[in-house]
Amino acid sequence: MHDERTRIEERVQRAHDQRIKPAIYAATVPFEVEAWQAPGEPVSFEEAAAARYTPFAMDTPWGPPWGTTWFRMRGQVPAEWAGRRVEAVIDLGFVGDWPGNQAEALVHLADGRPLKAVNPLNQYVPIANPANGGEQIDYLVEAASNPDILKDNFSKITPMGDKLTAGSAPLYTFQRADLAVLDEEVFHLDLDLQVLRELMVHLAEHEPRRHEILHALDRAMDALDLDDVSGSAAAVRAVLAPVLARPAHASAHTISGVGHAHIDSAWLWPIRETKRKTSRTFSNVTALADEYDDFIFACSQAQQYEWVRDNYPHVWARIQESVKKGQWAPVGGMWVEADGNLPGGEAIARQLVHGKRFFIEHFGVETKGVWLPDSFGYTAAYPQLAKLAGNDWFLTQKISWNQTNKFPHHTFWWEGIDGTRIFTHFPPVDTYNARFSGEEMDRAVRNYNEKGGGTRSLAPFGWGDGGGGPTREIMERARRLADLEGSPKVVVEHPDEFFAKAREEYPDAPVWVGELYLELHRATYTSQARTKQGNRRSEHKLREAELWATTAALHAPGYSYPYEKLDRLWKTVLLHQFHDILPGSSIAWVHREAEAEYARVAEELETLTAEAVAALGTGGTRVFNTSPFDRAEVVRTTEGALAFVEVPANGSAPLADAEPSRSVKAEGRVLDNGLVRVEVAEDGTLSSVYDLRARREVLGDKGNLLRLHTDLPNYWDAWDIDKHYNNRYTDLLEPTSVELVSEDPLLGAIRVTRSFGKGSTITQTITLRADSPRIDFETDIDWHEAEKILKAAFPVDVRAAHSSAEIQFGHIQRPTHTNTSWEAARFEVSGHRWVHVGEPGYGVAVLNDSTYGHDVSRTVREDGGTTTTVRLSLVRAPRIPDPEADQGRHRFTYSLLPGASIQDTVAEGYSLNLPLRVADASGAHEPVVSVDGEGVTVEAVKLADDGSGDVVVRLYESGGGRARGVLRTGFPLAGAQVTDLLERPLEDETAELADGGVAVSLRPFQVLTLRLRRG
Repeated sequence: MHDERTRIEERVQRAHDQRIKPAIYAATVPFEVEAWQAPGEPVSFEEAAAARYTPFAMDTPWGPPWGTTWFRMRGQVPAEWAGRRVEAVIDLGFVGDWPGNQAEALVHLADGRPLKAVNPLNQYVPIANPANGGEQIDYLVEAASNPDILKDNFSKITPMGDKLTAGSAPLYTFQRADLAVLDEEVFHLDLDLQVLRELMVHLAEHEPRRHEILHALDRAMDALDLDDVSGSAAAVRAVLAPVLARPAHASAHTISGVGHAHIDSAWLWPIRETKRKTSRTFSNVTALADEYDDFIFACSQAQQYEWVRDNYPHVWARIQESVKKGQWAPVGGMWVEADGNLPGGEAIARQLVHGKRFFIEHFGVETKGVWLPDSFGYTAAYPQLAKLAGNDWFLTQKISWNQTNKFPHHTFWWEGIDGTRIFTHFPPVDTYNARFSGEEMDRAVRNYNEKGGGTRSLAPFGWGDGGGGPTREIMERARRLADLEGSPKVVVEHPDEFFAKAREEYPDAPVWVGELYLELHRATYTSQARTKQGNRRSEHKLREAELWATTAALHAPGYSYPYEKLDRLWKTVLLHQFHDILPGSSIAWVHREAEAEYARVAEELETLTAEAVAALGTGGTRVFNTSPFDRAEVVRTTEGALAFVEVPANGSAPLADAEPSRSVKAEGRVLDNGLVRVEVAEDGTLSSVYDLRARREVLGDKGNLLRLHTDLPNYWDAWDIDKHYNNRYTDLLEPTSVELVSEDPLLGAIRVTRSFGKGSTITQTITLRADSPRIDFETDIDWHEAEKILKAAFPVDVRAAHSSAEIQFGHIQRPTHTNTSWEAARFEVSGHRWVHVGEPGYGVAVLNDSTYGHDVSRTVREDGGTTTTVRLSLVRAPRIPDPEADQGRHRFTYSLLPGASIQDTVAEGYSLNLPLRVADASGAHEPVVSVDGEGVTVEAVKLADDGSGDVVVRLYESGGGRARGVLRTGFPLAGAQVTDLLERPLEDETAELADGGVAVSLRPFQVLTLRLRRG
């Protein structure tokens, strides 16, 4: 047989594109259209319905950036269309085919009920099937003219990311608003051809099946009447029916299709637009559920449900009905799909608590898995936290983006830092926006690493990132691929069903231990530093407010614990931990609003804390310690004076001068407090940090060396640091001034000022306090650089085999060498409050109050010693998608802690991030809780969410070893229960009362939640 593949394939392609696809709609008549441009921000349906509309013609430009135009569309179904399937077809002038980042619209009935949305891949609105001739149609269409930030594929700087800079010129030209007859036979022929063609081209050339399909398509084209596609469509489908009916092989891979619509809670659009995106997508999904009984849609992010509940009650009611019918599956159990590295431990716990509770309360559904397809790596604390929230499985997708190493598993057990394992799946289809194309199906089977162990994988299907969701075309593809020779079998089902089947067939799946590190998007640990600082400060202020509100509730008659306010503030912070807000990868508008929101949160939390402290009594001055460690340190009073105080963990003490054992001597460029001696060089770096206790030099080279690197990644400017950034840099070694600014016996300080680059300045105050080896670098930067990253280096004279970085409820160790490609790929990593490096007998920590990104490397000196260098990533200057990212003022502190054990480091990390509070208060109150036993660390103290008055305490083992202790209470204790994160008793866990408290025994990094009943 002659090889005619090219001829046939080109024949099919042209007939499909130029004849069949245009014939899907058999007849059309235009709507009569009027328009009204809403001024400013979006308005309600009621306001839009009452507005004055003017005639609007097709091919007319409309829509300023971030604007809203309402269109009134009126029409009548022609009498001759009676009995046909009639739809509205609307093309707003879509650009490309991605639904998420351009014009979108929500179609309302005249009474205000949202009906369905339109986007480039979903342009129809059902009217009737069968239709009644003469039916009047009256729609109000809310159209959003969102700019295409992805235009030019992220290669050009754009002002479109903020309504303040985007201008007002119309972005789109309206193309079509028609009543139309859907020719269902042609519609199905279109899908038959697409599925077969795509299957064919991805089969190997030697496969008989490929050639069977090829010649069936050729015969089908013979049956097609090019002058009457509609009339011949049934005959063409009949030719194709036998090849579509051939069943899949018995050993065919099974793909569990789960409807999905990834909606970023903010990214290339602001939060206000996401609220509208949810209504559009969820309207489409519920409409699709009405049409396809076998459709199942998985949807995460309780925050988005709440937006719909509050703003779109009709859509909310449709969601509730779909959940009841089993077609809508709440998943994920988190408030938002948060970043996987940066939120603190208690924040991730609250993500799970607030998300799961929402679904239980509103749907009677307890979600069983963590659904996080698109975060930029995942902390090794997740398995334990997920299990403690009652989850059985974990799903991610993003690791497929690895730049260097291919992740070795798709179905596996993921083991966290404490030893907890959770069953995890990583879909080999390599997308969370699947559409069941031939290429995707081929890739899923080819990629699947568990061949011989497992036989199934999951594919989230539907358009996403900016929403859109599944379409009827995707559902039709799924039906055709349910049992088709040459293809994996597709079954649409709930993700819980997939995970149950996958675990049953592969219980001994391989184990991955530690973090799921994404070898890409490493700059998300640093970009938009003020957003990250707002998160860090908010997390610590929430801890502080809860602790003192609990203290006041226990000891201050008449004080009322602020449940509602704390709940609302937590949810605000959780929202901004979304995986494109906290990582710094959103447009300018998003980060401008985030900074303002964090300022409001800080102000309100400050008020709540002040009210709680004041409720404890006034008329004196007390110092409050929110840290879980006793503290003896220098504090500045409300009058600005310095005092040395001793304050118990989680408690308070009167402001009374205590005597430090050693005072500070400050002279010239030297600070000495008897514990460490710090010498500052003429160039402003540290020339020496001498540990007087250990009698050893801490530094192996210049300390606090500020290095400015050129930082232009190959792509993804706000997201990525590529390895070549390290090849070009300038060391900042020419200070404007170096001066001694404090010679107080309690605090010595040297200030270093530098100017550099494009008008940027850095002022650093190097501070040493009495009785503390910690050296603080209080930093004030006025930043005006572009495509640069600033790092602060501490070369430490220790031979460290690994670095330890704090993560949620513990720390993770990473090798300092690069023996393998996996280690070399970790050239930029994340951590929370500290990084520790050490050798047997001696360690040094670098602490911070708002920095997450860092790198650790080591070199061997000529004298044979080893220098291990810790570098903090302080600030970046990407220009896409926000041209002004990180420009302006930054204030933060980082610290060097010589001679530090891990436990020293943990304690100082808390101290730096939780400053002592000096307030007008009187009366001594025992701390709500205190702990006897090293390593048992209190992370949260609060009243139980159910309003019972019980006290909830979250503890963890912080050193990486076993810990024993007794938790004592500052109130009469009647009983204690071990609970899950949702404060529900764990039946197989008991709390033992002993020695007037609760006996605690923890494995390394174990998290324990105790519910304490008051006597």
